[in-house]
Amino acid sequence: MNLQELMDEQAGLRDVTAVVAGSSTAGTRTTATRGPVAVTVDSCFRIASLTKIFTSTALVRTLRDMGVSLSTPVVELLPGLAPAWRADDSITIEQILGQVSGLRESVDAATVKALGDGDGALLEAARLVVCAGNERKPGEQWSYYNGNYFLAGSILAALGGTTFEGALKGNLLDPWGLARTGFETLAASVTGWSGTTELPLLGYPRTRRPSGGLWSSVSELLSVGEGLLADRALLEEIRGRRTRSDDPMAYGLGWALGPSGQMYLNGRLPGYRAAMLLVPDRNYVSAALANQETALPALARLLSDMQQPLTGDDIAKAVDDFAA
Repeated sequence: MNLQELMDEQAGLRDVTAVVAGSSTAGTRTTATRGPVAVTVDSCFRIASLTKIFTSTALVRTLRDMGVSLSTPVVELLPGLAPAWRADDSITIEQILGQVSGLRESVDAATVKALGDGDGALLEAARLVVCAGNERKPGEQWSYYNGNYFLAGSILAALGGTTFEGALKGNLLDPWGLARTGFETLAASVTGWSGTTELPLLGYPRTRRPSGGLWSSVSELLSVGEGLLADRALLEEIRGRRTRSDDPMAYGLGWALGPSGQMYLNGRLPGYRAAMLLVPDRNYVSAALANQETALPALARLLSDMQQPLTGDDIAKAVDDFAA
């Protein structure tokens, strides 16, 4: 069964106004679309927490280029936060990207949005995160917390001597030719829906951008996957498991890890759902985007069915259940 047939089989996608999916095997791509709205593989959707793979990839690339170890304590790279630091000062870059920092999860979306959209707002959000201290020892337990990525984005900006957005563009988007991926809402961006309500195209708080908020397309998500597959050293660093055997999640740097070496995650924002999956040992990447909040279970089923001939695994529930 081809991709278009698999997509058409998904009852949960039949009433969605815009769905795009695609896969790449050793660089050979297949794509499919569905819905009454004319969309293509280049149509831009909000990708929500899939943004974390961009932040993680850009930061790991930058650290490698600068000869900085992932085991470096975060406070050493953000010395301006040292006077306010109440967290464990041994927390490393690897631990924040792997969601095993043990930070107290007390800084919520509303709090950081209230910091405004100035160039210094993200670092202030990071300051609030470390001011809250630790809930548990670093490395002890996996827990999905966007505050980890406020720190990661601040490090990327500091290393680049610019804003987070500027560092992401200079260190990943431009080098990998991702011209349609960014935080600005393009005129051709796909409108999101919540049930039968069409949602306005709104901006996204700068303080939260390292953890979510990018616009992107299936074509450029496939390019990210292909870029990782082409840089095996980078890929192996990112896919290495950072969680313990008794953790609720096998997790690398920004990616959940499946039973046959899959890397996957989903994204959820009002009006949008996104999912992405890699099978590195088969040079395979897939992605699916929809503009309806109810679409994630069907997207997860679609991606699972697409990779199942390669791995034998049904991971639809895992992709749907992921914590994003």
